[in-house]
Amino acid sequence: MRHTISVLVENKFGVLTRVAGLFTGRGYNIHSLNVAPTHDATASCMTIVTHGDDATLEQIIKQLSKLPDVLKVQHFNDGEYVDRELVLVKVKVDSKHRAEVMQITDIFRAKIVDVQSKNLTIEITGDENKIEKFISLMDQFGILALTRTGKAAMPRA
Repeated sequence: MRHTISVLVENKFGVLTRVAGLFTGRGYNIHSLNVAPTHDATASCMTIVTHGDDATLEQIIKQLSKLPDVLKVQHFNDGEYVDRELVLVKVKVDSKHRAEVMQITDIFRAKIVDVQSKNLTIEITGDENKIEKFISLMDQFGILALTRTGKAAMPRA
């Protein structure tokens, strides 16, 4: 089962290494990891997506809570949070398919951020389902490069 965990940490040297080390040291996999400062310059928010059963999730939360510089650990249940991911995708285009790629991009409310004679670079943000649908549609034209930020999440309440 996939789990989304938010970890508020102090903005100090080595915190990311300790969090990643906790996962590797115990054999847990990180599906995605996003770290960014918060409105408070002394703290950063990590959004970690991992896999495991409920017992594994409980262990991860307990172990994260014990780490130095961890201020708060929160597990998000489905529907309790808003999440987004940013993706940059470079798509192969020719004169025959350029308009179709641009139309799909517009439908998904994505942005074309770079135009070259044989490719377009597109920026898309959204939840995982939206991103996956867009990528699958772009696959038919030929994806030349793709990079993802990983999920950023925030509680609804």
